Amino acid sequence: MTTKKICFLVAFLTFLTGVCAQSSGRQVASKEKVYYVKIETSYGNMVVKLYNETPLHRDNFLKLVKEGTYNDVLFHRVINQFMIQGGDPNSRNAKPGQMLGDGDLGYTLPAEFRPGLYHKKGALAAARQADQVNPEKRSSSCQFYIVQGNKWDAEKLKMVEQRLGRTFTKEQADVYATLGGTPFLDGDYTVFGEVVEGMEVIDKIAAVQTGPMDRPVEDVKMKMTIIER
Repeated sequence: MTTKKICFLVAFLTFLTGVCAQSSGRQVASKEKVYYVKIETSYGNMVVKLYNETPLHRDNFLKLVKEGTYNDVLFHRVINQFMIQGGDPNSRNAKPGQMLGDGDLGYTLPAEFRPGLYHKKGALAAARQADQVNPEKRSSSCQFYIVQGNKWDAEKLKMVEQRLGRTFTKEQADVYATLGGTPFLDGDYTVFGEVVEGMEVIDKIAAVQTGPMDRPVEDVKMKMTIIER
């Protein structure tokens, strides 16, 4: 091989290496960061992953966690085999028997319904006011719930499909049958994350003794921090 051809080959290979490196860099740069939040309770800790598909809810939740909004507030509404709800700012230092659930931060978020994000067990979703006063299904600024739910066989799931006027994917049907959840809430409340660690903590909190308005008799406080992964 002549010197001229060798020089050309080296230059060409160098060019290709640079192109590949730039392409790889673009792929890395375009990969969206995933955010995780640890929820600490006296019953154990949960780690939730926030969905990038729901950026408004993700960013709002992260903002509130950074500001300490959720520290020392309660899981104020707990219904076994359904869900555990918290985030009411009025629940911080609430007196025993005090009615909770109406607290907010003075704003709401537009719904971010996504077909692939549904109410499986461990789903993190935004609470909201009822349709009568909130036809756009806008989310609470701060209140949220984590799904416990039940397992659903094909027959029961078919009844939910008929009531909602939609069909669940095979993946969703399989998850609702094996893991469980609350499929009847799909399309009505924004799901914006899921528990990836500490699923057993949901069951422990859901099993506590409750009083009027489903408030736990003994306070279940939370503390939240953003964790890096």
